[in-house]
Amino acid sequence: MLSKSRLRHMIGYVVLTALAPVPAFAATDEALLPRNLSPWGMFVSADIVVKAVMIGLACASFVTWTVWLAKTVELRRKSSLALRRTRELEGNIKLAAAAERAGEARDAVAQLIQSCAKEAELSGGILDDGLQERVALRLERVEAAMSRQIARGTGVLATIGATAPFVGLFGTVWGIMNSFIGISESHTTSLAVVAPGIAEALLATALGLVAAIPAVVIYNQLVRSIANYRALLGDASAQLMLLVSRQRDNRDFRLARAAE
Repeated sequence: MLSKSRLRHMIGYVVLTALAPVPAFAATDEALLPRNLSPWGMFVSADIVVKAVMIGLACASFVTWTVWLAKTVELRRKSSLALRRTRELEGNIKLAAAAERAGEARDAVAQLIQSCAKEAELSGGILDDGLQERVALRLERVEAAMSRQIARGTGVLATIGATAPFVGLFGTVWGIMNSFIGISESHTTSLAVVAPGIAEALLATALGLVAAIPAVVIYNQLVRSIANYRALLGDASAQLMLLVSRQRDNRDFRLARAAE
């Protein structure tokens, strides 16, 4: 049997153990555990710098898809029109008739035809050896101008694809830095202190990749489409050069009236 003294000691130990405070870090862990780890919850609880990075990357992604939609529609429309006008030049047609069909249209092949007719008008119908060289120079300049016009807006995709991962990395570095500052201020290495900041930082990196990968893919796809469009313009220029050459050989180069 236990003595009364020993029994009193045991009861006192149990009471003291029950009344002892719970370790502070346990309560702190419960308080710091994030309640919402969804992307939106992490965005709301992120630091202002990380938020700015995320918003910038979201805007870059929106620009990427806007440029893709606009340039895809533009390229399809202009390529279809260029192909149709080029096929018209393949038939038995004279430059005067082609210029009349083109009229005052502002599409690329129409401007090639108008430029060619303009040079013929300025030459006064003189069939010298420099005529084709002058026509070729004019066509080359129009091709270059149309190529620059169709390529406008694609440079921003290359910029987004090259810089978005680094912008996301900056957000990651900033978020991790804040996590370490939180560890220093709370004097604890608990995951409840570190995890939220790291999750927010990694979300910035993910958004950087989400913005960069489509931008690179879309840029490459648009570059190929633009190259095909330039090939169509090259075909149209070649057809015009052939047309000029045939009319010159046949001594039939009455363009001044048709170009007026």
